[in-house]
Amino acid sequence: MAEEKPLHRRRALRALLGYARPHRRKFLLGILCTFLAIAADLLQPVIVKTAIDDTIPLGESGIPILIGLGAAYALLAIVAFVFSYWQSNLLQRAGQAIVAQLRKDLFRHITNQSMSFFDRHPIGSLVTNESNDTETINQFFTQVLLSLVRDGFMLVMIIGFMFWLDAELALYAMILIPIIGAIALLFRRALRNAYHRSRAQLSRLIAFTAENLSGMSLIQAFHQEEEQYRRFTDTNRTYLKENLREVRATILFNRSFELLGNAAVAAAVWLGGYAVLHQKFEFGVLYAFITYIRQFFQPINQLTQQWNTLQSTMVSMERLWRIFSAEPEVRDPEPETAVALSPERVKGRIDFNQIRFSYLKGTEVLHDLDLHIRPGEFVGIVGVTGAGKSSLVSLLARFYDVDHGSVEIDGVDIRRIPQGTLHRIVGLVQQEPFLFSGTILDNVRLFREEIGRERVIEACRFVGADEMIARLPDGYETRLSERGSGLSAGERQLISFARIIVFQPKILILDEATANLDSHTERLVQQALDRAARGRTTLVIAHRLSTIRHADRIIVMRDGRIVEQGNHESLLAANGYYAELYRHSRSPHGLELTAVKGKED
Repeated sequence: MAEEKPLHRRRALRALLGYARPHRRKFLLGILCTFLAIAADLLQPVIVKTAIDDTIPLGESGIPILIGLGAAYALLAIVAFVFSYWQSNLLQRAGQAIVAQLRKDLFRHITNQSMSFFDRHPIGSLVTNESNDTETINQFFTQVLLSLVRDGFMLVMIIGFMFWLDAELALYAMILIPIIGAIALLFRRALRNAYHRSRAQLSRLIAFTAENLSGMSLIQAFHQEEEQYRRFTDTNRTYLKENLREVRATILFNRSFELLGNAAVAAAVWLGGYAVLHQKFEFGVLYAFITYIRQFFQPINQLTQQWNTLQSTMVSMERLWRIFSAEPEVRDPEPETAVALSPERVKGRIDFNQIRFSYLKGTEVLHDLDLHIRPGEFVGIVGVTGAGKSSLVSLLARFYDVDHGSVEIDGVDIRRIPQGTLHRIVGLVQQEPFLFSGTILDNVRLFREEIGRERVIEACRFVGADEMIARLPDGYETRLSERGSGLSAGERQLISFARIIVFQPKILILDEATANLDSHTERLVQQALDRAARGRTTLVIAHRLSTIRHADRIIVMRDGRIVEQGNHESLLAANGYYAELYRHSRSPHGLELTAVKGKED
């Protein structure tokens, strides 16, 4: 395990540097500007030293030389400013471009993952990856990389100038280097671990916040505000503690170098002053040497501060690499095995052939299930929570792959159908329809500009959503906030039905689409469902049995198996499990079929 981590880190670093290759010209020009700016900076003390030791002793005759030295000093300052500006500009442009591409690739990679990936990774953690971790990578290219080049080169040049001024005094200064190295090594592991713990706790805090904001209606319905506030406070307190631990380690690390720098200046004043008094060298040399000693610790301070950023970059890089290393479990078929199934020609026959399925290895939720559905058939699926209804339709949409057996459309195993084609064939309307921030028009056509406005209006009119939209302030241009807040559950559901009509899938899945609706809204949605189902093979997971009474066939599930099937009348006549569910659903004190939706359902 210990050997895997450095290897993992090296691969992550290689992948990260791969993003820099297209911008190598900007980096090279930035490095050249850095060298020129540093050279201009470090020549300034030499000019002052020359003025003190060689020009001022000349008296009046040295004034023209002093003016020339002053002009040279000013020119060097301007040169340093210009090249520093260009260096920052070039590296910022390169760094921002790299992070923009990294974010795009990360977003595409995440959206291409299978649903099992999202079962394992909390949404808040993925938001942290997409925002905070990529911003830390930006700091690597715009700050850390610059510091490594600029401050490393500056350090070498300062040491060269110190030896040029006085080799003996420079050798004393070199004693600092092993001390600096020892401090860096001492703090290295502590800083990395502190940052790792802090980032992990921040991800938990963001995930907790995102989860609670998404479930705010439930929290308020059960009056759990204080309990969730208490849990948030505990999570926040843990993050604060880890963050303060990281801050303390960082401050101690940086202040150690400041203390060392001040001690070095004091030693230079003492040793250099003694040398000047004994006329070993002139005062100008001492001035320049003390200036270089101070400058010596500037790049070291910068490097140590950027070392902390480097530690955070390595942690962020490893976190991103773990995401990029994740391969989707549900994958498109190889080109040679793929079947070119035209969505327009699909009839809509569905076959579940002896399927077994589990979310977690060893915990099977569907057992040797066999089901065959005719083209155009309207099929209701009922059962209590945990029966396996949603798991069954998730396999048809290929959110997951079966462990055993096969799911076929028109006799073709869906694993041989490219996912882009499959999702044009199979349409899904969920219990909680998801609406994006944007206009109603864009939500119906899912931001696809090639779908015309008239087609959207026609679809909304077809499902009965047109009148509702006409009552809104801006009609189809009405902007919705996140998740369509401001619209009722029924209105959101009507928009999702219009979306189905626009995209015209041959197979329609409704996962408890009429649950949690009042009777009036349910009638509107039921009418939209009847219209949307025309000419399509339709599978409806029913919350209320009344919505599927007229289904061609009703599938009754229990514990991951089909226990009964038939139409409403024949199942009631059989007086079996369906009849029991039906009696419960009609009883004033009966149980809801799907009161709570579990993971396995």
